Amino acid sequence: MDSTKRMLQANRAWVERKLSLQPDYFTEMAKEQKPEFLWIGCSDSRVPAEEITGTSPGELFVHRNVANLVLHTDLNVMSVLQFAVETLKVKHVIVCGHYNCGGVKAALSHKRYGLMNKWLRQIKDTYHHHRAEVDAFETYDQRVNALVEASVVEQVHNLVQTSIIQRAWHEEQRPTLHGWVYALSDGLIKPLVQLDPDTRIDDAYRFDFDDVTG
Repeated sequence: MDSTKRMLQANRAWVERKLSLQPDYFTEMAKEQKPEFLWIGCSDSRVPAEEITGTSPGELFVHRNVANLVLHTDLNVMSVLQFAVETLKVKHVIVCGHYNCGGVKAALSHKRYGLMNKWLRQIKDTYHHHRAEVDAFETYDQRVNALVEASVVEQVHNLVQTSIIQRAWHEEQRPTLHGWVYALSDGLIKPLVQLDPDTRIDDAYRFDFDDVTG
């Protein structure tokens, strides 16, 4: 059977299972989404957000890109962040990377990847800033995973530097920010960092919200 036909067949079977357990499942699902979490993860096909967290449709608002980056110049991730925080009112934003990440490996190499070079530049910058601690590991795999962790923490701090997060912190004391990393080898998630709404913001990145136009 053609692989796409198999997917459609599996979809119909999934619908039947859902309806057998809850006849109004799709009627309720179609009404409105009220997710508690924004998940910013890697596009890697082995890291399905809902499956590894045991969540159901409607619980996670998901954005995925190569190497789970939060770039201030990326209108896609910034639009997702703004919608999740300001409209959906999520309580948590989670950046989840994963060990053995291909994007991180690419950033550690000297190969040219065309347009991807521009995307991976921030990982290279993270490596530059954390080079001593990353290079202190003996094996290549250990260095890759150390940079994976450093990059996740960097993305969480990139979130803090946005006016979107700072305004929500100032006005509503939410969301809490989390940096996690997922291990493909055993399926476990490791928390790396958590930043609460009372976290001190470096003055260089701090916005003022006491004026009516800010």
